[in-house]
Amino acid sequence: MARPMTLTEKILAAHAGKADVAPGDIISIDLDLVMANELSAAVAITEFRKIKGATRVWDPAKIALVPSHFTPNKDIATATLSKMMRDFASEQHIPNYFEVGRGGIEHVVLPENGMVGPGETIIGGDSHTTTYGGIGAFATG
Repeated sequence: MARPMTLTEKILAAHAGKADVAPGDIISIDLDLVMANELSAAVAITEFRKIKGATRVWDPAKIALVPSHFTPNKDIATATLSKMMRDFASEQHIPNYFEVGRGGIEHVVLPENGMVGPGETIIGGDSHTTTYGGIGAFATG
């Protein structure tokens, strides 16, 4: 009998379309959500624009952009980061852009808005994204 899988392994197996996974496996999974704040979004947007032929994100509804770290903006530099994220959300028709007044700490905003739940897979541009594990999701960042 195979060893029982951990919750993380069960979530990853389900999102990889496999019966089971084990430590050391290399898998490709379907993501439920990708999250970025104004700092990580700036890097991601810059890199996205370098991809030859890329004009649209793969699924706008599965992306959440949350101004979180410098909101309200403290200076011109942080205002520029927020503007880049806001403009990208508009250009890409990303519905889950949390404008100032709708947002807050991304790791609180997303669960409060029903965007993160048990059994889901999330990657985020912040090391605290793993806190979603507390509600039974697999999350990394």
